[in-house]
Amino acid sequence: MTNIQLSQDPYNLIIAGVGGQGNVLASRVVGNMLSRKGLTVTIGETFGGTQRGGSVMSHLRISSGSAFSPLIPRGKADMIIGLEPTDTLRVLGTYGNPDVKTICNMRPIHPVQVISGEPSYPDLEDAKNWIRELSRDAWFLDATDVAMEMGAAILGNIILIGALAGLNELPLDREDFENAIGLTFSGEKVQVNLAAYDKGIEMIARNGR
Repeated sequence: MTNIQLSQDPYNLIIAGVGGQGNVLASRVVGNMLSRKGLTVTIGETFGGTQRGGSVMSHLRISSGSAFSPLIPRGKADMIIGLEPTDTLRVLGTYGNPDVKTICNMRPIHPVQVISGEPSYPDLEDAKNWIRELSRDAWFLDATDVAMEMGAAILGNIILIGALAGLNELPLDREDFENAIGLTFSGEKVQVNLAAYDKGIEMIARNGR
């Protein structure tokens, strides 16, 4: 039990992307950070494909005291973090509602069908407009591009964790992030991830809408 009051209890967070983007690591890190605050966090995951490139979605149900079933009911997300634009739209269509907030990484990952010339990938400006229409608030970040400038595209997931922390929707502190990421990495890799986390806070402060 904790004295922290959430805007919703449970607060329903979805982190969605495709295989290879570090979605599962991101959910574990966020869950660990919130658990350190005394919050109860239940994590459930769904996989659209076992291979790299399949859809991966993590559900985090965050409460000041109660444990909830691991999967968020349809239409009940409070926040969606999307690591890929069309995947963000897919999740919004199922779990969104008029009050949902969305943080979207704007680097597309083209499905095999698009690469082979079958269906076309939507225009990114159209995708932005659709996400705005389906969200109360939406922020758009070029997290993968910035991560690549930092030396590794996979850091995009950490940048998005920093962005979420920067919104102050949840009690996500830098010290807790350092402790949580230290369970997976050590030494220089911890410092690189801290830099990515700080970059996410900086990007959301500049308003990535």
